[in-house]
Amino acid sequence: MPVARRKILAIVLAGGAGDRMDVLTRERAKPSLPFGGVYQLIDFPLSNLLHSGIDHVWVSVQYQPGSLDAEVANGRPWDLDRTHGGFRLLMPQEGVGGDEDGLAKGNADVLFRVRDQIRAADPDVLLVMSSDHVYRLDYCDAIARHDSKGAECTIVTTEVSRAEASHHATVVANRQGRVTGVTDKPARPRTGVVATEIFVYDPRVLVQTLEELHAELADEADEDETGLGDFGEHLIPRLVERGSVYEHRMDGYWCDVGRPDTYFAAHRDLLESDLGVVGRPDWPILSRTQQGRPARMQEGAVVVDSLLSSGCNVQGDVRRSVLGPGVTVGVGATVNDSVIFAGATIESGATVSWSILDTGVVVNSAAVLGGPPQGKLPTAEELTLVGRDSQISQGTTIARGARLEPGTTT
Repeated sequence: MPVARRKILAIVLAGGAGDRMDVLTRERAKPSLPFGGVYQLIDFPLSNLLHSGIDHVWVSVQYQPGSLDAEVANGRPWDLDRTHGGFRLLMPQEGVGGDEDGLAKGNADVLFRVRDQIRAADPDVLLVMSSDHVYRLDYCDAIARHDSKGAECTIVTTEVSRAEASHHATVVANRQGRVTGVTDKPARPRTGVVATEIFVYDPRVLVQTLEELHAELADEADEDETGLGDFGEHLIPRLVERGSVYEHRMDGYWCDVGRPDTYFAAHRDLLESDLGVVGRPDWPILSRTQQGRPARMQEGAVVVDSLLSSGCNVQGDVRRSVLGPGVTVGVGATVNDSVIFAGATIESGATVSWSILDTGVVVNSAAVLGGPPQGKLPTAEELTLVGRDSQISQGTTIARGARLEPGTTT
C-alpha cells in the first residue's frame, strides 16, 4: 500500500512542565519557547510533518496548554485546520476516572492514556515525536524503512558525543539494522548513537504492549500513575525483546534543545550556519510568528556575528547573540554571547553576557548580567537565566549562573 494512501497518524508529544529549562518554562509549555528569534520549537516537527505530506496530527500537551494553543493557532500555519483529519490538541483529562485521568508521567504514559483514542482512530501507522528538538527530516523515509523491515517499531537515531549521549537513550543495532539493546541515559555510554525520540509504530502492537506493561507494573506504581514512565524505561526495551525493532539513522543536524546549555549551543550553531534546517526554500520552517517592522541599527551601533529579528532597535554593541522581535539595545549597552527573547530592553550602559533573557525583561542602565564560562561553551549552571517580565534595577549586578523567577524586581 503506497505511503500516501495509508492512514498515518502523528502524535507530537509537547511535554510536561519542562523543569530542565527552569525559569524559562515556569509560565509556558516548553515547545512554545522561541528559537532563532523568529520560530517556536513546535514549528519544527509541525513543519516537517507538513513537508512529509502527513496531515493527521495530534499534539499532546501536559503543561500550560494555553501558551501552546496560541502558538499552534489550530494548525493553520501548517495547513492542518481542516474538517477531516488535520489538527487536534490533546489536553490532560481531569475527573474522568480510570487510567486517563490526570497528568501523564512520561511519554510512554502519555501514549497509554490516549490508547483508546488511537484504537478508535485506527491508523495504519503511528508516528510519535517529541517537540523540543531542532532538525529537518522527511518522516516518510523512516516509514519506508519501517515497512521494508516489517518492523513493529522503528527508532530514528543519530550520533552525538559520548558526553551528550548520557542524556539520551543509547541504541545498539546489528548489521541488519535490528535493534538489540537500548539503554536509558547511561552514566558511561558505550556508543554515541541515540534515539532522537522519533518513532514509527505498528499501532496495534503498541497499544497491546502498553496494556500488558501496565498490568505488570500496576502494583508497583503510585495510585495516580501508570508506572510506564518514559519510552526508554519499559516500552522500548519490551519491544526490543520481541525482536522486531529497527533503527533508521537520520542525516544532518539534530539537537535536543531541552536544556539551557544545549538550547544555547544550538543558537551558537545557528549563528555559524543555517544548519541545513532553516532558510531552505524547498522545506521552509513555518510559524505563526507575525512579521513586524524591519530591524533598525542606528549610528554608532556595532553588530557582529549575530541575528536580529524584526522590530529590533540597536544603538549599542551586540556580538554573537540572537535578538528576538522588538528587542531594544540602548546607547553604550553591550550584549555578548546571549539569547534575548521578544520585547526585552537593555538600557544605556548595561552589560548582558552569557545569558538568556525571557520576554519583556528590562535591564536598566549600568546593570551587569552574567559572565564568561570556564570552557568554550557554558554549562547549564554557568548560564544566567532571567524569567519573563523581570526588572533589573540600575547598577545591579546579577552573577553568572543566577536564576531570576518571572516577574522578579531587583
